[in-house]
Amino acid sequence: MRKLLYRLGLSFEDPADERAFVARFTLDDLGRTQAAMLLGAFVYCAFAVWDWILDPAQWRATLALRLAVAAAVLLPATAALSWRGARRRAEAIYLVYCVVPGCVLSLIYLLLKPGFDHAAAGMIIVILFVSTLLPLRLPSLAVFCGLTWACFALCESFAVHERAGMRFVNNFEIGMAYALSLYAVGAREIRARRQFRTEEALRREKERSEAAFADLRRAQAHLVQAEKLASLGQLVAGVAHEINTPIGLALTTSTAAEGDLKQLLRAVETGQVRRSDLTNGLARLSEGMRLLFANLTRAADLVHSFKQVAVDQANEERRRFELRGWLMEVMSTLGPLLRRKGHEVRVSCESGIVLDTYPGALAQVISNLALNAVIHGYPDGRSGVLDLTVSRVGEDRLCIVFADDGIGVAPENLRKVFDPFFTTRRDKGSTGLGLHIVFNLVAASLQGQIALSSDVGAGARFVITLPLSLSRAPADAAAPDLAVSARARADIATSA
Repeated sequence: MRKLLYRLGLSFEDPADERAFVARFTLDDLGRTQAAMLLGAFVYCAFAVWDWILDPAQWRATLALRLAVAAAVLLPATAALSWRGARRRAEAIYLVYCVVPGCVLSLIYLLLKPGFDHAAAGMIIVILFVSTLLPLRLPSLAVFCGLTWACFALCESFAVHERAGMRFVNNFEIGMAYALSLYAVGAREIRARRQFRTEEALRREKERSEAAFADLRRAQAHLVQAEKLASLGQLVAGVAHEINTPIGLALTTSTAAEGDLKQLLRAVETGQVRRSDLTNGLARLSEGMRLLFANLTRAADLVHSFKQVAVDQANEERRRFELRGWLMEVMSTLGPLLRRKGHEVRVSCESGIVLDTYPGALAQVISNLALNAVIHGYPDGRSGVLDLTVSRVGEDRLCIVFADDGIGVAPENLRKVFDPFFTTRRDKGSTGLGLHIVFNLVAASLQGQIALSSDVGAGARFVITLPLSLSRAPADAAAPDLAVSARARADIATSA
């Protein structure tokens, strides 16, 4: 039987899907169903007026039967559906609600003298109500039809018809009504099952898509963090290389000064100190101290600048700072790496510009632009010039222009450079996330805009406009959203 229902589209192969569908089908729009059940109880009792017209002598008995059925079955069944525990048996409650009054109706017609001569109309009304207003499935409706028709036929066998052939007419009309109701309910159930199957498939696909998207977001976040750490690692390497020179000179100077000091001490201990030896020794020690102080100061400045930039990138705290001095610290950390590649860096910034923003995000933007220019602007290893110009735009905005004189960007790539994972040097280990991080930081954390213009062979020019003071705090400045829409990236102003 189950296989037959499955082939007819009236059952699901998965029992869990079947239970879920039955629960949804029988409890869908429960308030409307309960209202229909109350209406059915009222109509069932109201037909006592019809009984009075057919047989005034028996209508009180039939009214008592109708009221008893309403009080004992119809109203309790309607109220039971308001109890959450009874909803698991909603279909059984509907079946009792339908079968009991349907069978009692045949008894009422038996009490009325000409009742069965007009029975078909009353039964058809009950069938119409059951098949249209109650969420019965086809098997339950078939049970209702079988029980009520059997009761009708049994009671009619004891009745005497005023006209010959009425027994056939009644059963023919009721049988046709049953057939039509079964077809209508079956078609409705098949449509509901198809809709349920489609909704479940969409829900599962949505869950799979959301899970895949979450995995992608986690993978992207991991890659972005790796990219940020990689850029910071390059800065560390550059600063370490630059610090190595003053530290080495300081170590050499301190070693020479130590030798001079020992020689002077030996001369003092032997008492053979000549004025010229003392003067030369003090002069050498003085020069050594000067060189030692200059080199250690240079190393300390580099460490301080790098520490400030690294702390800004790690903490991502919003603060007010003077741009020119801060920018010099950032460029001092980038300088060793760029000079090692043979590049010249030119910085021009107006004095007195105070920003209220995220310095770490801005440092990441400048670092990524510089590293991107070194990697992609000069792939042949030649040296070039990097220009960084900062100026006010109006009273409340700032314009940062970063330009290089490298090979430039091909026209077909201008609108794709900010896309995640787009790179022309994947074979060289590039991930294609550097400029994507720049775009997200500028748009999300710094609340600005970035535009790119480039000519092949004439370098690239990035123009960033930022507010001098953020109007609001981004939801997560430390981890910019990776899911920038394609439309937003397509709206970036680019020009050849």
